[in-house]
Amino acid sequence: MTLVESITLGIVQGLTEFLPISSTAHLRIIPALCGWDDPGAAYSAVIQCGTLAAVCVALRHDIVRLARGTLAGIRSGRPLAHADSRAGLLVAAGTLPIVVVGFAARHLIRGEARRLEVVTGALLFATLVMAAAEWLAWRRARRGDRGRDGLDAVGIRDGIVMGLAQVLALIPGTSRSGVTISAGMATGLDRATAARFSFLLSLPAVAAAGFLEAWQQRHAIFGSGEATLHAVVGTLTAAVVGYASIRWLLRVLTTHTLWPFIAYRLALCGALAWMLGSSAARSIPSLFAFL
Repeated sequence: MTLVESITLGIVQGLTEFLPISSTAHLRIIPALCGWDDPGAAYSAVIQCGTLAAVCVALRHDIVRLARGTLAGIRSGRPLAHADSRAGLLVAAGTLPIVVVGFAARHLIRGEARRLEVVTGALLFATLVMAAAEWLAWRRARRGDRGRDGLDAVGIRDGIVMGLAQVLALIPGTSRSGVTISAGMATGLDRATAARFSFLLSLPAVAAAGFLEAWQQRHAIFGSGEATLHAVVGTLTAAVVGYASIRWLLRVLTTHTLWPFIAYRLALCGALAWMLGSSAARSIPSLFAFL
């Protein structure tokens, strides 16, 4: 890996972690298009720590408020009685499914799940989920229901559904933000609130994945000064770009829909399907020649 690759992958990670277009898919696709080696699930998880830092800075007031509320709720013996405490506990509870499934399927996630065929299928499936969420939001809007606004409006059902949806993000191409925002919209939250809770929900899972991969793959990622430099550069680049993208997306979703992202994902699916189909077609003459 070169510094150009590290910076490029950091930019890609920062832009796509929060935009509902799948960071893991783009971290797999961009190197393939450029003729670079796959950076691997471990490197992808490590530079996600940059976007983790971006969330912590961008949503620092929400994080402090939820942390204080959760501690106060636990001390009072009524953790679900107050909105801040409830939201904090829902972030913790919503993280459990992805931790359990991620650990159980870790070898599959690092290997076969990164195939471009799998990425394309996951990209299409999650795009249909996003379109369904927008359709439900449109139907509610016709009845005058714009969705529940603010973290105070996040309830137990919202947290459970979004936590379960987050498990799908283990498959490259799905988009953590895409499926969790869609899940929140499906339960009745407005887009901006669903996005805000989605980003908060990602904190424990991204932190756990990043630090675990960094420790388990430390010899490969930090085995030399050059490898360490690439990891640090990619992570810092992802942090800076990620902060700008999260601030932008939260503003956009207050007045705009997910349809532009849905259209982009459909176009990307089409391009990937064409590429894979062309590759398969080119391999047929070689197969006959071999036979």
